[in-house]
Amino acid sequence: MPTVLQYRGACLESEHPASAVAVRGGRVVWQAGDDRDTTYRSSSKPFQLACSLEALGDPTVTAEELAVGAASHNAEPAHLAVVTAILARFGAPAEGLRCGAHPPGHAPSAEAILRGGGRFTDLHNNCSGKHAFMLAAALHNGWEADYRPIEHPLQQRIAGRLAQWMEHTPAHAIDGCGVPTFVQPLSAVARSWEALALAMKSAERGSADDAWTARLGRIGLAMAAHPDLTSGTGRLDLDVVRAAREPMAVKVGAGGLFCVALPGRETSVVVKVHSGAMEALPALVAWALAEAAPGAWREPDGWELRRVRNVVGREVGGWQITD
Repeated sequence: MPTVLQYRGACLESEHPASAVAVRGGRVVWQAGDDRDTTYRSSSKPFQLACSLEALGDPTVTAEELAVGAASHNAEPAHLAVVTAILARFGAPAEGLRCGAHPPGHAPSAEAILRGGGRFTDLHNNCSGKHAFMLAAALHNGWEADYRPIEHPLQQRIAGRLAQWMEHTPAHAIDGCGVPTFVQPLSAVARSWEALALAMKSAERGSADDAWTARLGRIGLAMAAHPDLTSGTGRLDLDVVRAAREPMAVKVGAGGLFCVALPGRETSVVVKVHSGAMEALPALVAWALAEAAPGAWREPDGWELRRVRNVVGREVGGWQITD
């Protein structure tokens, strides 16, 4: 089992066991660690968004709106502008969002709001793009405006479609933003991300042969084209896509999950830090891509996310991995 190691000086300060898997052609083609169950968390957003689009009747939306709809964004001004545009497009009130308020993940944006006498709202939640589409789908269909319960027609559609993409019927729990998150083996997550990779390839070629493939393909291509909107300044998702040597869509999930769709290889790569330590993910993602998809990605020289700094910015350690 691979283990992510965090050093402070010469001292091994923490260890984080991990697993990783790659799927191609519906089967596992590479694996490290085990295939235990994991929560899907925000890595499921492309699939949740596809179900919202279907419930909305496949409306015309921009690539930027799709990227934010699949995002765990920083609530920087660009992100908030797109979420506001999504709500306006569907005539959905911001007060109808039910993801909860928290400070923007981008500290300067949070500080600017406070300096201006503002307050944090549901718009600043990293999941507000996904929730904007969910709210719009509920209102469009005359469903209960509280779209969060697993019994809600939209959540039932999401559960059913995910089971098909994963080839596994998942259990469910409640995500940080209040909607259901699903529980399944890591390999099942990877099968759904392989479906995303295949859909992206079909969409690039203009050869999607069914509506679901077309929806997923548009979302994946939007994520690949706008990683700044799916994440934000200083984020792992953004760094990974910017350093890619071939097209890819990526998505972090809370609890130490990270998923990659590689359309050119018709392959997915999914990793999980079992301790849930998000700061251990960069080293693990770099290692897994090198092992499972050599040549797809090049780690940036002096990559900041590999470094450990103290509160005044001095470099005091780093992250490594052993297999």
